Amino acid sequence: MPPADRERGVNFGWSLGMVLRRWQEFVEEALQDLPHGSRGYHILAVVVHEDVPTQGALAARLVIDRSVLTYVIDDLEGAGLIERQLDPRDRRARRIVATEKGRRVLADAEERVARAEDYVLGGLSPEQRAGFRESAERAAEAIVSAAPGTDPCLAVESVIDPASRAA
Repeated sequence: MPPADRERGVNFGWSLGMVLRRWQEFVEEALQDLPHGSRGYHILAVVVHEDVPTQGALAARLVIDRSVLTYVIDDLEGAGLIERQLDPRDRRARRIVATEKGRRVLADAEERVARAEDYVLGGLSPEQRAGFRESAERAAEAIVSAAPGTDPCLAVESVIDPASRAA
């Protein structure tokens, strides 16, 4: 049955799932040279663009389990993209800071992601793409604010691999 013939809720979920699957496919391909693909990209982007004071705050901001974050940070650090520095306000804490190489790699990755996203949203005008992105960001922020423990990685995995929901 074509999506237009389905009930609104089913159509909305189907639409989001299709966009997410296609986004995952093209963005992961665009980021295949970055440690941990889109997950590494999101971490690097937050480190560069936001003032997240510690590794714990970074985990909270991205709603990533701290143990998972640690191994991704290890690999990003091993690639020379970030470094851990003592936090001058709390010597027990570590700040995650992008290196110059990390900033260059992120700038290139952002261009590749933008091209992939434009391709995924190719059926929309530039204005519609911008509106879709803005609306999706607002909705996601509202969800995180209302349910701070929401794990976006599990949400993505359950759409990409429905069998993971049973786990």
